[in-house]
Formats: sequence, C-alpha cells, structure tokens
Amino acid sequence: YSQVLLDELGQNNPMCNRVEETLKAGERAKLLVGQLLAFSRKQALNSKVLDLNVIVSDFESMLRSLIGPDIELTTLLDPAVGHVKVDPGQFEQVIMNLVTNARDAMPQGGKVIIETANVTPVEAMAHQLTSSKSGQYVKLAVRDTGCGMNADTQAHIFEPFFTTKEASRGTGLGLSTVYGIVKQSSGHIDVRSKPGQGSTFTIYLPRIDDTCEVEKASIPEHRLPEGTETVLLVEDEFGVRVLVQYGLRLYGYTVLTARDGDEAIRISTRHAGPIHLLVTDVAMPRMNGRQLAHELVARHPKMKVLFISGEDAATRGGANPEETALLQKPFTPDVLARRVRELLDQSS
Repeated sequence: YSQVLLDELGQNNPMCNRVEETLKAGERAKLLVGQLLAFSRKQALNSKVLDLNVIVSDFESMLRSLIGPDIELTTLLDPAVGHVKVDPGQFEQVIMNLVTNARDAMPQGGKVIIETANVTPVEAMAHQLTSSKSGQYVKLAVRDTGCGMNADTQAHIFEPFFTTKEASRGTGLGLSTVYGIVKQSSGHIDVRSKPGQGSTFTIYLPRIDDTCEVEKASIPEHRLPEGTETVLLVEDEFGVRVLVQYGLRLYGYTVLTARDGDEAIRISTRHAGPIHLLVTDVAMPRMNGRQLAHELVARHPKMKVLFISGEDAATRGGANPEETALLQKPFTPDVLARRVRELLDQSS
C-alpha cells in the first residue's frame, strides 16, 4: 500500500517523506515473515561500504518491537568501529534472525546485547581469520541470557532445516541463512554457548579502508512497468487479494478476481476475451494453485502463470520454484509489477 501511495503522490507532495519512512519500515518488517525456502550462497548481493553502528541504530526500534516488553535490549556500539562492505538489506536480515533466535531462547524474558567493536590482532589470530587483505576485522556480537545450547546442538546449528523448535514455530532456515549471508560477505561467524548460560553469536567481517566513502541506503526512483493485458487473480486471503488487485489495476491491467479455484474456473469460462496471465496463491482449500493452473492452461494454452506463496506454502501446494514462476509473500507492488511484466514479455 505504501508503494502504491508513494507512486500516486508524486515527488513534490509534502507527505512523501512520511510515506517513504513507512515504506522503509515495511521493507524491514517483511523480514519478520520472509523466511528463505532455499539455502544458497549464490544469491546476488548489493554490497555497499557501511557503518555497522548506523545499521544497528536505524534498526533498533524494529528490534524492540520484535522482542516484546519482557526482553531488555542493550546496544554497545564502539564509536570508533571500522567500516564494512555488506548488503544492507541482507545484513539487517542477519541481525533480525539472530535477535529472533535470542528471543525464542527466552520465553520468560531476559536480555539481548548487541555489540560492535574492532577486532584485535590477537583475536583475529585466535579465530584464524584470513579473508581480509589488510588483516583487520570488525565484529558484531549478539548475546542473550537464554537457555543456551549443548555441544551437539551447536554442531548442527547452521545446517539448513535444523531446528529445536516445534514444527509450527520455525522452518530451521534462520541461522543457516545467517551463515550463508556472512560467508558470502567474506565473513566468519562463531557461536559460544552452554546450557543455562545463554548464547553469543559473533560475526567477523573484513574491515574496509576508512577513506572509502560510506554509502547510505535509499529508496530508488523508478518507473513501474505497466500493461493492458488481462490478469486472473486467485487469492483466498481478502487483504492480499485487494492489494494485488489494486496494484495491478493501477499499472493498467484488467483484473478478474476469484477467491478460490472453483470460482476462477467459472470466471474463465464466462470471460469472452483472452486471459493473458494467471496469478494464483499456491495453498488454497479444495483446489491448490498448481491444480488450478493445470486446468486453466489446458483451456487457455497461451496463458502465463505466476504463483504467489507464503513461507513454505510452495511445498504444501505442490509448486516447484525451479520449474515455475514463484513470487514469495510478502512482496511490494513494484516487485509484483516487474515480475508480471517479465512473464508477459516472455515468448511462449
């Protein structure tokens, strides 16, 4: 909604700054629910020279909302800490996942401490750090006073899909995602923990020459791709359906909407003209997204298909992300618009 509103207001509207702040908060908030379904270190990073203290400070209010009132958050930020080169969005996810892990280890409340500091040569040697050309490193540590972990748990903690949580509370991808992002950023991560004594996760990153210009993350100006094709949107969740419908219509598309597969089939049968694209949720009652797509593509052979999915719904609904176009919830309208245009522009 924020992205749509920002596009409608125009650059000179006095409300733009407030909407941009809302948009930034929304981008960060999606990290709360945007669990990665595939663990890979080949993801593209948009790395920038940044000040770790700024990342932590800008993210602090979001973290306090995340952990709740029963957990005390303290930041110990070294004002002389060196610069690092990381993807700001990915590194916010690293911090988010570590703090989420700490929160879950303290169901009765406790403390989380986030610390930044320059790494001494002795500490760098002790951890056998070798990725920095200058030999200098910066560290970020997240400590908690939670239940801690035994040696066996620590040995598997970064493995994809490993989790000590109930099946309904986690996918086991949070810490493996942290590991992948840190390694791709030429960093190292260390964990120290004992049962009943809490845990400390320490990330070591190569220190960048302080003469390098520090960049600031910003929302880029953009022109969203538009179209005039007909899109059949199938989504059982009312709020998502309304947002996607509004966004697509704003960008020029004719949108037919359905709450489930049965209604989608009825609409496609009554509709006289072509349906160029099916945008469907994956996990729906009675008929899942893949079943619906199979049925409709048989009737409309030139129809393109875009699946939209939350958390692990792609697996439950039978869609293989490697074989189909899949957009992970939550997503912003600009991401949706670009993906829709990409699919429609592809040759059959």
